[in-house]
Amino acid sequence: MAGLSALESLPHEIILEILSWFDGNPVLETTDIIHLQRCSRRLLKLSRDNVFWRTRCLLTSSFLEGIKLRRGAHFPDVLEGVINDDNDDDTASPDGVNPDTERPLPLDFPWVSRAARKREIQKITANWDPSFPGETINWYDEYIHRNSPIAVSWFERPQIRDGGLKDTIEVKGVAVYQHGDEEVFAVSPSTTGNKKGSILQQSKAGLLRMNSSRSPYLSADCVSIDNSRGRAFFAVQGHVVEVDLETLQVVGDQPYEWTITTMSSAQPGVPLTIGTLHGIHLHDYRYGRYVEQTRQERIDDFDRYGPRRLSLLLSSDPLPPYAPLPHSNPLSIIHLEQPGNKQAVSDDIFVAGRFSNILNYDRRMFPSIKGSLHSGARLCSLTSLPYHFSSVDSELRRKGELSLEQVEKIKQTTGGRTLVACGEYNTKGSLEIYGLGPPLPGQDSYGVNLNSVMKNRQTASQSKLLSVINHGTSLLVSDGQGYLKWVERDGFTEIRRHYIGPAEKIADNSSLFNEMPGSGEIARKLLSTQSRQASNDKSNDDDILLWTGEKLGLVNFTSKQGFTADDFEEGDTRTPEEVAAEREKQRYEERMRQALERDADGVRLFKVLGAGIRG
Repeated sequence: MAGLSALESLPHEIILEILSWFDGNPVLETTDIIHLQRCSRRLLKLSRDNVFWRTRCLLTSSFLEGIKLRRGAHFPDVLEGVINDDNDDDTASPDGVNPDTERPLPLDFPWVSRAARKREIQKITANWDPSFPGETINWYDEYIHRNSPIAVSWFERPQIRDGGLKDTIEVKGVAVYQHGDEEVFAVSPSTTGNKKGSILQQSKAGLLRMNSSRSPYLSADCVSIDNSRGRAFFAVQGHVVEVDLETLQVVGDQPYEWTITTMSSAQPGVPLTIGTLHGIHLHDYRYGRYVEQTRQERIDDFDRYGPRRLSLLLSSDPLPPYAPLPHSNPLSIIHLEQPGNKQAVSDDIFVAGRFSNILNYDRRMFPSIKGSLHSGARLCSLTSLPYHFSSVDSELRRKGELSLEQVEKIKQTTGGRTLVACGEYNTKGSLEIYGLGPPLPGQDSYGVNLNSVMKNRQTASQSKLLSVINHGTSLLVSDGQGYLKWVERDGFTEIRRHYIGPAEKIADNSSLFNEMPGSGEIARKLLSTQSRQASNDKSNDDDILLWTGEKLGLVNFTSKQGFTADDFEEGDTRTPEEVAAEREKQRYEERMRQALERDADGVRLFKVLGAGIRG
């Protein structure tokens, strides 16, 4: 305690210098600093210093590994040398450049001056630093995202019950609902509990059913949330159904001519953008079509929207304006931010899908198309940043070759934005970044040229990329092999990856399928759970919500799994071996059912190994 009191009596700068001290390797490991945070409020505040954790992020980055491979320099040794070497040799190279080859010298060469080493370290740091002026970054969180262990927890599975029988149903989509500044919920179209990961509330059965004579068909991945109004929008066949999240009642319904395949995020002050099979529509839900709350329930209500659809077909009113598509199936729609402001939405709408171009619309000129960006890939997910991007500058920065002044000039460029897309090109994953500059002189479209386009089709993934989002200062993608990959904003430098794995608890070696490749889950959609009032005072509040197409999972940056779907089963006293045997039996019965559906004229007998199942 006496030693701790002596440490706390030192000025802030000295304590940070002690925490940052290197002697070939960091004197204080990360675990030591985490323990130090618990000692006092002052040490907690000091040990969360942004510059300190930014340096730690750099020292553990794959970017720095690339610099080492290119230059043969040992960066921790260089830091130690700069801190302790006070001998400025007159014969040392003042700028760290070999006069014969005009190439940078390795920083641990003895004839490189201390000042030159320090400038080179600052240059490397500036080339790596992915943040932009005015962007709020919590580098302590960034270090956690880049280095902490990862665990995937699985939400309670929604079920349908008939007396003592029950069956699990699929989750057809998901969106994040932020209620207030602290509470974050996952909303999906599918028992009440207060445990994290459990179903908190559910609507009555059939709320989103279009036709009770057949099973409901919900367009996958078509859920949007208006957090300010507490409303959710679900695509059900050709309808946008609006639900009040407080009462879980349908308060609006807007029919469209074709099946809905994608929707934009719901943002205050602007209409939703709806993508159907053959067109793009604007849906201003503030003036939507509202349904009666006192509608009489009837047993023979086989089509509760039938009369309304019929009246629309017979109406002489012209169709609302929409943008027809030359090729069907849009898969992702995004509203771009205004330059330099993540919270303000511009009038620009970008649409990607199973066609070769990314289409650009202006809400003020809709439905006229404003322009397009050629991709050549089949894209399924879009995200964006309100900052400038140049593929040439990005490549030079990746190699650490830009000067401090050049990096500063690039980051100070105004009026630029970045569009990020992912999908598939020739069976491989394609991660693409488009820099959108200010409009060209005399034109309305954005200044996009070859110097502002990056298409990573070599190292992104061996399989299709399914989703891309911003996660802190990195891009996070999911692929068809079941991996989550964090990539720097240059689109090439991989930070880390994590294999999702199976969602079910299966005892080791108890199932044949447990050993098969591809037995893990695949994330079709990713969402960040970070609250709207994120600040440097909060730590590790930016988890990842993933949707597999039928299940919901939560990616936590921790060494221990929080919960699984099995944790919510009531009264289940079976052993893990019995649970595995029951699931093996269910798989067998499902394969038999599918075989009978494919070939109604014959019966095929499958021999299933393991788990004691006989066919």
